[in-house]
Amino acid sequence: MTDRLVVAGLGYSGGAIAQESLAAGFVVTGTARDPARAAPPPGVVMVPFAAAAAAIREATHLVVTAAPGETGDPVLAAHAAAIAAAPALRWIGYLSTTGVYGDRGGAAVDEATPPAPGQDRSKRRLEAEQAWRAAAGGRALDLFRVGGIYGPGRSSLDELRAGTARRVVKAGHAFSRIHRDDIALAVVAAAVRPDGVRVLHLVDDEPAPSADVVAEAARLLGVEPPPALPFEEAAPRMSPMALSFWSENRVVTNAATKAALGIAWRCPTYREGLARILAAEKAG
Repeated sequence: MTDRLVVAGLGYSGGAIAQESLAAGFVVTGTARDPARAAPPPGVVMVPFAAAAAAIREATHLVVTAAPGETGDPVLAAHAAAIAAAPALRWIGYLSTTGVYGDRGGAAVDEATPPAPGQDRSKRRLEAEQAWRAAAGGRALDLFRVGGIYGPGRSSLDELRAGTARRVVKAGHAFSRIHRDDIALAVVAAAVRPDGVRVLHLVDDEPAPSADVVAEAARLLGVEPPPALPFEEAAPRMSPMALSFWSENRVVTNAATKAALGIAWRCPTYREGLARILAAEKAG
C-alpha cells in the first residue's frame, strides 16, 4: 500500500517536511487555511484545512505543525473524528517545543527529563502533547520538541542584511536551535521507523549564545558584526515575546534522539547551518 502523509500546517517547517517526504516516496497532502496563498513543493496536493477530513481518513502518516491556541489544538478540534476513523493511520508526529522544559538555569535536559513549562504558550504546548497522547489510540506517536528554528529567509544572515541584527550578550546564556532541513530529516526518519510513543529532541549539537551566531553570520558575509550589547541595555527595547525567550536558559541534548532515528544532522552546529543557507542562495 502507498504511504500517504498529511502535513497539517504546510508552513515554514511543514513545507520542508513535505519536500523530504516526497523524496522518501510518500504521497503528500498539505493543509492550509487558504491554499491559494500557500507555496507547496511541486508534487504536494493542497487542501483547505477545514476540508482535510477525507485526506486524513486516507492517510498512513500524519504530521501536525499547527500551534495550539487558548482553546486547544486546532487539528484535534477540527478533525479528531477523522483521525480516530482513519483505518490505515499508523504514525502521528507532533511538533512541540523545548519550551515545555521551562527555565533550568543553564542545566541540561534530555529526552527523559520531566517537563516544567513556565510560559503560557509552553503550557499550551504540553497540554497539546497530552491531548495527542490520548488521541493516538495506540498508534505510534512522536512528540518532537523543537528548538529555535532557522533556515533560508529566517536567520542572522537576513537580519544583518536588513540592518536589524543585534549582538546581545548575556553571560552563561545559550539557545538550542535547529535548521529547518534537519527538522525535515528527523521527522521523515521517525515516520519510516515508528516505535511506540517517543519524545524526540530536534536541536543541533551545540547550544550557543545568540551573539556567537550573529558574529559567524557577519564573518560569512564579510561584514563587521554589530557591537556587543549587554543584555541589560538591550532588554528595555525588547518585545515581551523576546524577553520571554531570554528569561529561560537550558541546554537541550539530543543523543537519544539521534540514536533512535539513526541520523546525523546535516547542520550539527549553527556554523554549518549558516553556510548551508548561503550555499543554497548561491545555487538558487
